[in-house]
Amino acid sequence: MKKSISLVVVSVLATAIITAAFSVFVLFPMMTPEPVPVTESPTVEAEGISEPEKTDDEDVVKVNKDDYEYLVSLYDKYKKAEALEQYIRENYYQDVSEVDFMSEMLKGMFRALDDPYSVYFTPKEFKDYNDSARGEYDGIGVVVSPGEDGYITVVSPFQGSPGFEAGIKPNDKILQVDGVEYSAEELEEAVSNIRGPAGTVVTLTIRRDLDTFDVEVERRKIILEAVNSEVLDNNIGYIQMTSFDQDVAEELRQHLDTLEAQNIEGLILDLRFNGGGYLNQCLQVTDMLIGEGVIVKTKDNQGNVDIDYSDADKIDYPLVIIVNEGSASASEILTGAVKDNEEGTIVGTTTFGKGLVQTMLPLITFDESGFKLTIEQYFTPDDHYINEIGIEPDVVIEDDTETEEDEQLNKAIEIMMEKIN
Repeated sequence: MKKSISLVVVSVLATAIITAAFSVFVLFPMMTPEPVPVTESPTVEAEGISEPEKTDDEDVVKVNKDDYEYLVSLYDKYKKAEALEQYIRENYYQDVSEVDFMSEMLKGMFRALDDPYSVYFTPKEFKDYNDSARGEYDGIGVVVSPGEDGYITVVSPFQGSPGFEAGIKPNDKILQVDGVEYSAEELEEAVSNIRGPAGTVVTLTIRRDLDTFDVEVERRKIILEAVNSEVLDNNIGYIQMTSFDQDVAEELRQHLDTLEAQNIEGLILDLRFNGGGYLNQCLQVTDMLIGEGVIVKTKDNQGNVDIDYSDADKIDYPLVIIVNEGSASASEILTGAVKDNEEGTIVGTTTFGKGLVQTMLPLITFDESGFKLTIEQYFTPDDHYINEIGIEPDVVIEDDTETEEDEQLNKAIEIMMEKIN
């Protein structure tokens, strides 16, 4: 059965599909503002907000009944958003021609989840995010995350980066960038402004515990080397891994081959300030370090549990891992696997505590935007859920920033000497 409807209605409904077929718009969070005096226009109060105006047209097209009902349901669902945007553009007291309402509505979708790790990226934000994941960009070299408390939270500064040299620490809260306030919901905009041409300076307002202060950081070209290695005294191999980027497993294998050719007797793996990265790379790296066993368990929203295993092949010398409060995500998966399988000794301080797994996808059907969505929780082999808790090392030791000594590395070397002697 078919029905005739006016061309203009079909046009309006088709517009609803084009703009909203992929997404459910979240317009405004529920708010209970304090009562304040306002001046209202009697005209606005009388007229209210109506549906977009429909006009008559002689031309008609025929649409299948099922399609028609689907189009009508879409229009009913999204007509409020269309009407509100139209009203705002016509009546707001300032010019809003440059406001991207669509992107803000899409961002609202993800904010509605109340999950700091799920976010919609505009095309520019998506490009910037991918550039940083590839390990080369102009900025200050600091990994940040939207905190549960609503503030932009430092996960870790990369060692040797401008942010690290300026004294920025894990769990610092970034309140302002060059005098402009940003909340966790505005993370991508804040990150975009923290970055900038190498040689320029950005001023960050930081809150650490009860203190608030400004830090000036000169931006530089950030080129991350995910893996560095050397042989320490007594034939102890040392590898520092700063991230789990897309090639880190192969890089680690090459460094291990180089160290093994120098007849190392033990390995210290330094994961301090490693904010994580790709899960598949983490699984490959962990498989090199531990024998047959469980690496990690992940659970989705249906309660389905997936278990990743390692095979029997592994390094054949003792292992010590150093972690701190800047060790997050993939670093914690590796640490948890080594600890629970009793394949090495963990030294340092309690890790960051990120026990959630995200997927990141481009919206190539629409434009160059994309999104990141938390899809799973993860658990260590012994079923420990570490989100917002972290992993406590086997040997807890702080690094005294007042000394030039690296107390955590020294402790790791001491433990390794006990293992190889």
